[in-house]
Formats: sequence, C-alpha cells, structure tokens
Amino acid sequence: MKKKILALGSLTLLSVTLFVMNLCHSTPKKVKAIQNFDKDKFLGNWYEIARLDFVFEKNLNNTTAEYSLNEDESLKMINRGFNFIKNKYVAATGRVKFVGDSNTGKLKVSFFGPFYSGYTIIALDSDYKYVLVAGESIKNLWLLSRDKTMPQNIKQAYLKTAQDLGYNTSQLIWVQHN
Repeated sequence: MKKKILALGSLTLLSVTLFVMNLCHSTPKKVKAIQNFDKDKFLGNWYEIARLDFVFEKNLNNTTAEYSLNEDESLKMINRGFNFIKNKYVAATGRVKFVGDSNTGKLKVSFFGPFYSGYTIIALDSDYKYVLVAGESIKNLWLLSRDKTMPQNIKQAYLKTAQDLGYNTSQLIWVQHN
C-alpha cells in the first residue's frame, strides 16, 4: 500500500512539474505579440544588435540567430557567438514552437529538452529586416537585424517601444560584429 501511495505521489509531482514547465513560455504583462506573422519570411540569419545580457550570452560578440524550418513545422534556432574571454566561438541549438497559431509572433524556445521559455516578437518591420524580441521577463530583450547594423530611426523606435513596456534599455549590451 505504501508503494502505491508513493508511486501516486510521484506521479502527481511529475504531472504538476510538467504542467508548470509547460507554462514557462509567458511574457511580461504589457507585452503583446505581433499579428500576421509570416514564419517563412522570418527564416534565415539575424544579427544581434543589442540585448539585455544574461548568463547564456555572457561575454559574447558577433552573435547571430539562424532560423530554419523543421519537418514538424516548428523552427530550429542556432545561436552563435564569439566568447571574447575564452577566445572561441560557441553555439547552441534550440527548438522554437508557436504558442497558439503560427500567424501570431508568440513563441516558446527550448535549448534544454522539455524546458521552454517565452520568446515574443513585439515589433517587426514589413520587410522582415528588423525585429524586437521580448523574453519571458523584462530582463530579456533582443534587437535583431538582417545586417550587422540597424538604422538609427528603427533603433530609436524599438528602444521607445521597449521603454514604454518597462524595459531598462540603458542596460542593453550593444553587440560588436567584426
């Protein structure tokens, strides 16, 4: 009887843990995902222009994100960057899934098995050349471009959008591309 209770308790704990892990793809309260998103136009290589720094990108420059389509219609993301402390390139491959329909820029990304994090596209130009991406909290933000630079007017518009949503853009790391 004790084994059955322990097994049931373990199963319940596992179920609750998996449920909570699956919820880990939220975004900050004010952040709204773009509509009419076209994943095919989004595919390809993006240069990271700026980011709010976090542990997985610490000490990286020349950072890029490359998106391609998986057979199951999810996206594959390969993040690359040069660690200027260790003097070597590093890369991480992730899986990106849509939260809801694929016409909305609300996604979740996983680099570690079943653990997903929110990844929401909050601004994107009509030519799919510049994008502003929010992470799961106001501590995660990325400005990306198809080129190694971003025009000043786009940069300022995206920074204003981020500030209006509560992001501290004075803490952005401006990425160098050699």
